[in-house]
Amino acid sequence: MGTTSETAEETGEDEALWRDFPTGHEEATWWPVACTIGLIGLYFGAGLYFFGTGENAPIPPTIGPVVFALGSLGFIAGAFGWFYQGFLVDFWTRSTEGREPGALRGAMILFILTDIATFSAGFVYYAFIRVDQWPPGELPELLTPVLIVNTVALVASSFTLHYAHQGLEEGNRRGFLGLLGVTILLGVIFVSGQIYEYYTLVVHEGFTFTTGIFGSAFFGLTGLHGLHVLAGTIFLGILFARGLLGQLSDGRDTSMVTVSYYWHFVDVVWIFIIALLYFGAEFSL
Repeated sequence: MGTTSETAEETGEDEALWRDFPTGHEEATWWPVACTIGLIGLYFGAGLYFFGTGENAPIPPTIGPVVFALGSLGFIAGAFGWFYQGFLVDFWTRSTEGREPGALRGAMILFILTDIATFSAGFVYYAFIRVDQWPPGELPELLTPVLIVNTVALVASSFTLHYAHQGLEEGNRRGFLGLLGVTILLGVIFVSGQIYEYYTLVVHEGFTFTTGIFGSAFFGLTGLHGLHVLAGTIFLGILFARGLLGQLSDGRDTSMVTVSYYWHFVDVVWIFIIALLYFGAEFSL
C-alpha cells in the first residue's frame, strides 16, 4: 500500500500523461505538428486553385478550395488544441503568483511585428504596380455602402473591446461580457460584409484574383486581412466562453490583453487598406 505522497505523485504523473498527450513527456506536444500540417494544406490548396483555373486546367476547379478549407480547419483545430493544452487544461490549479505576463504580451508584440512585415510586402507590391500606367484597365466599383458598414463596424469594435476590458478590470462582469459580445457581433458583420463584397465583385462584375495586377493586389491584401479578422473573431469567441466560465478577472487578463493587441492591430491595417486600395485606386499618381 503506497503512502499519501506516493499516491499524489502517481496522480500527478497521470495528469501529466493526459496533459501532454500523446507523448507523455512534460512540455511535449504534437499540436504544433497539427498546425503545420494544416498550414501546408492551406497553402497547397491555394496553389491548386490556380492550377484549376483557365480553359485547359489540368485539375478540376473544386480541388483547390476543398484542400484549402480542410487545411484551414486543420490549422484552427491544431491552434486550439495547442492553446488549450498550454493555457487552459490546468487553469484552476495554476497560481497567478510568480507569473510573467509580460513575456506573453511581448510574444504577441513580436508576432504583430512579423505581421507588419507580411502586410508591408503586400503594400510594397501594390506600390510597384502603381508606378506603371494607372489604372491598368477598367476598375470595379469599390466605394460602396458595404465599405462604409465594414469600416464603421471594425472601428467601433476597437472601442467596444477597450471598454469590455475596462469592465473586466473594474469587476463589472456583466458589462464585460455584454461589450465583448458586441465586439464579436461587429467582427461577424465585417467578415459577412467582405464575403458579400467578394460575391458582388466576382459574380456580378467579373473581377477576380486573376483579373490583372490590381486584382491580385486587392484580393491578396483584403483576403489576408479578412483571414486575420476571422481569426480574431474566433479568439474573441474563446475569450467570451472563458468569461462565461469565470476564467477571466482583473488578475487573470493576459489573454484579454494579447487578443486586444491583435485586434487593434487588425483595425489599423484596415485603415491603411481603405486609404491605399479603395480610395487610392481612384487616383493616378
